[in-house]
Amino acid sequence: MMQPEQIQNIIAAGLSCEHLQVVGDGHHFEALIVSAEFVGRNRVQRQQRVNEVLRGHFDSGELHALSMKTQTPEEWSAARG
Repeated sequence: MMQPEQIQNIIAAGLSCEHLQVVGDGHHFEALIVSAEFVGRNRVQRQQRVNEVLRGHFDSGELHALSMKTQTPEEWSAARG
């Protein structure tokens, strides 16, 4: 069973993030991922990029469910006011 910190570390190692937060109960996780790599990409492309980083953990069954909110630094800044 994975912990939120493990998922956060894996994402951070594979994707340059300005902000990253992962919470969850060991089975279902939610992530807020802010990355300049998302600029010019739609929502599906952004999620595909994150899934690419986590693919091995999904394929092995170690990670089951991750809902994610992906934003560019500009979007994140605007959302925070």
